[in-house]
Amino acid sequence: MTDPRVETVAKILVDYSVEVRPNQLVMISGAPVSAPLILAVYQQVLQRGAHPFLQVGQEGIEWIMFGLEGAQELLYTYGSDAQLDYVPPFMKDITEQIDASISICADVNTRKFTNVDPAKQSRRSVAMRPISDRFTERAAKKELRWTLTMYPTQAFAQDAEMSLREFEDFIYKGCLVHEPDPINAWKRISEEQQHLVDWLNKARQIHIVGPDTDLKLEVTGRKWQNCDGHVNFPDGEIFTGPIEHSVNGYIRYSYPACNFGHEVDDIRLQFKDGRVIKATASKNEDFLLKMLETVEGARYVGEFAFGTNPRIQRFTKNILVDEKIGGTIHLALGAGYPETGSKSESAIHWDMLCDLRDGGEVRVDDTLFLKDGKILI
Repeated sequence: MTDPRVETVAKILVDYSVEVRPNQLVMISGAPVSAPLILAVYQQVLQRGAHPFLQVGQEGIEWIMFGLEGAQELLYTYGSDAQLDYVPPFMKDITEQIDASISICADVNTRKFTNVDPAKQSRRSVAMRPISDRFTERAAKKELRWTLTMYPTQAFAQDAEMSLREFEDFIYKGCLVHEPDPINAWKRISEEQQHLVDWLNKARQIHIVGPDTDLKLEVTGRKWQNCDGHVNFPDGEIFTGPIEHSVNGYIRYSYPACNFGHEVDDIRLQFKDGRVIKATASKNEDFLLKMLETVEGARYVGEFAFGTNPRIQRFTKNILVDEKIGGTIHLALGAGYPETGSKSESAIHWDMLCDLRDGGEVRVDDTLFLKDGKILI
């Protein structure tokens, strides 16, 4: 039997996150293991009078290249540079024509790319950049609505050191499916977070202090974004793009940063005039350094954010969830979001998480904004 919470999530995604309307073309993508949620979303889209465009294989636009588990690994193993660089022309057409995208992340093996050459992964990201940039551009102009969610799997549960049942309960609690009216609950959160966004839009400087951390960045004129269940689900963060050359100081990240199947532990970064000038890690440091060296723009910060979801308090090794942990901040190396005013461009966007719930604080100009993980304004 399908978990009834899956149907509730589908309704939230369709009616709130992307607000599906009649006659829209809606792309629904995800791995076969997430079939219960894929089908629930498919049904909801049909019932709204829209046209579902179903692609089972991999979440997001790259389903066209890797519709079957294992195909992407084969490309990295046997593909030439020309094959890594190749993007079918019709991917651009699809990006232009869809009105909405609902992507469902559902891994059966979160370590499948651990032994893949980072240079090949980087090369593939560069090849896909025109597609992802155009997708982001259309979204920023409100021409395209999109959301990314997750379906609880054994692999995700194992990474989080939970049973599948425990992980399902954890995720769905963060999604507010237990509320009598989940959509209204997300609307209330949106209003509460908008108060913070309006206040932060007047800010000039952010100063973060914590264990082995003392970092300053400028945000004058940049726009803060209210993440309230539309683009990510579950959600709960507010973010902006710092002025590119303004980041100075040092930071130690509290949790492993996972990317391309690699788990990089105890990352410490030092910045000068916006650029990473020193980087260390206790595990997979070589991977970290190779990404910084080979990916254009990877040494600059594209995003600074506060996690605001009080129902998500446990690290899971899944950044879609972890960046929402209330009382944390995260900075993303690489690409920023144009809607914030960010000019940071890169083939990657790598989020790294710093926990401020025990001894950390953030000052915004002359105001103590956050202390020990609690927002004070």
